[in-house]
Amino acid sequence: MRAQASVDLAALERNVGLLANAAESAQICAVVKADGYGHGAAEAASAAIRGGASWLAVATALEAQQLRAAGLDVPILVMGAMTDAEVELALAANADVVAWSEYFVAKLAALGGGRVHIKLDTGMGRLGTRDRELAARLAARAAEEPELELVGLMTHFATADAIGDQFFAAQLEAFRQWSEPIVATTPGLIRHAANSAGLLRDSASHFDLVRPGVACYGLDPFGVDPVAQGLEPALRLESYVARAERCAAGQGSGYGRSFVAEQPTVVATVPIGYADGWKRVFSNNAEVLIGGRRFAVVGNVSMDNITVDLGADGGGVEIGACVTLIGADGDQRILSEELARLAATINYEIVSSISARVERRYVGSEAVSQ
Repeated sequence: MRAQASVDLAALERNVGLLANAAESAQICAVVKADGYGHGAAEAASAAIRGGASWLAVATALEAQQLRAAGLDVPILVMGAMTDAEVELALAANADVVAWSEYFVAKLAALGGGRVHIKLDTGMGRLGTRDRELAARLAARAAEEPELELVGLMTHFATADAIGDQFFAAQLEAFRQWSEPIVATTPGLIRHAANSAGLLRDSASHFDLVRPGVACYGLDPFGVDPVAQGLEPALRLESYVARAERCAAGQGSGYGRSFVAEQPTVVATVPIGYADGWKRVFSNNAEVLIGGRRFAVVGNVSMDNITVDLGADGGGVEIGACVTLIGADGDQRILSEELARLAATINYEIVSSISARVERRYVGSEAVSQ
């Protein structure tokens, strides 16, 4: 195949097991939104459950429905905003939903009710309400409405991945102060706040449930090196050398001739491009692994192809040779974190950008090929 993402489900299981140990008594809610961060939602969810997760979280009602269709029957939390139609879809999937407005709570009751979590915005500034009194009233109403079941109280950290900042601690304290009186009068509620970074950074953020996302997939939530956190990257991205031709001095490769050889070399064409998720920002700005060696990407990344400078001697590379874009080859490795730094983004975006036309292959524990 022209491009393939191999996902090691056993590595994913082990990552979740490591997170479960770190979370101690808190339940694990594995976040599998965006098709499991590009790894495959149903496959990642199943592996996470085998690793110790007892909940799943997604962003949309459709994602919840797809997990149910795949036969997953653990609690699923839909964390995103929803239209009325999406609320109905979420309820039909027997998913928990998140509320932060009077309108939404009323709509939920009118639709026959469901399991609800109230979200206080302690500083992320996206979803949830900043109004602590409103959030408390919503929790009281959800607890009193016969059609509704108040399940949890939640927030989300804005800077948990920024080690040493003080805002994380301020958010944590704000959530604790708001939620404690509510759980004191309504026993059994599940409090949850920690993402991957919060889970690994401070046990005080664990409460009753944690919501790790990137760490499940072996990505470092602090953007440096997953191995330092004991995590194993679960995904590798590969293609192959489709063409290798001599390139004389003055000849170039790709749209715009952003690469023109200064001296004779050999240039390989690799059939993967920005439509596959290999970003255009990697033009003249990244490396790939072939035969355990690093080679520079040269010329502009196109929709379907990249070109790689193999050097004057061709690097010993033959047509059909495997090209590793993410992963290890010999004693060399290219991490999503490395690519994120080159692209001035985060590792989340690198893996979740891998498009559907890249075939996913599953290996490891109970892997199912697709």
